[in-house]
Amino acid sequence: MRLAFFGDVVGKPGRAAVLDYLPGLRRDLSLDFVVVNAENAAGGFGLTETIAMDFFQAGADCLTLGDHAWDQREAMTYIQREPRLLRPINYPDAAEAPGKGAHVFVLDDGRRVGVVQLQGNVFMRQQLENAFHHADRALDSMPLGVAVDALIVDMHCEATSEKMAMGHYCDGRASLVVGSHTHVPTADLMILENGTAYQTDAGMCGDYDSVIGMKKDNSISRFATQLPGDRYAPALGEGTLCGVFVETDDRTGLARRIEPLRMGGRLAASVPQV
Repeated sequence: MRLAFFGDVVGKPGRAAVLDYLPGLRRDLSLDFVVVNAENAAGGFGLTETIAMDFFQAGADCLTLGDHAWDQREAMTYIQREPRLLRPINYPDAAEAPGKGAHVFVLDDGRRVGVVQLQGNVFMRQQLENAFHHADRALDSMPLGVAVDALIVDMHCEATSEKMAMGHYCDGRASLVVGSHTHVPTADLMILENGTAYQTDAGMCGDYDSVIGMKKDNSISRFATQLPGDRYAPALGEGTLCGVFVETDDRTGLARRIEPLRMGGRLAASVPQV
């Protein structure tokens, strides 16, 4: 099976990159399943139903969120009627968060793909329940090679150590564990010891002539002066589509290949040969 995951979509440039490039990549790479992290798609803060529908029409099968899940209030109702939209699974049970954090998708040919979204706690503004405990519950409920033919874990968090620990923790139980949230693609794409593809962060889909997708001047001023500035706003230059491509073994669901996926904007292009 051929899978793709695209990192946090930031504002209009990120949306344009997804809408411009995803349909062709889906066709040219014969992608079976595509996940897009869309938590910053609406002006850098949250997701709307209209934007979500655009992504689905462009070829996304699943959208994940993160710590900005509810920045657009309409997401709290939209997620309850859209099973293709996932928020972090490890909200406290008492919080009664709308929607869900894991889902099994059935493809037209009958194959099944599980997606799980987790949110870490280190350096994060929200403190959710233990992501590792919730990973166990989710992965046990959809065992790879038995209940699902492929399984993707989106680990949304700040600390690279927490992401890497989750990758090793899920090794052999998922097709791909990929980090999101930090908006910078890491160079550590690899297949772990027990067959799980891993990358610490897929990077963002957005304008890289920026500070993690936001206009440079405001961010630089805040760091230089330690004073509050204007509200953060997305940079508006040409966006880069940034993500990861994984090919799995149809028998086990484990990874056979992992490569970067980048098109447009300022970063060097990288498209796998198939």
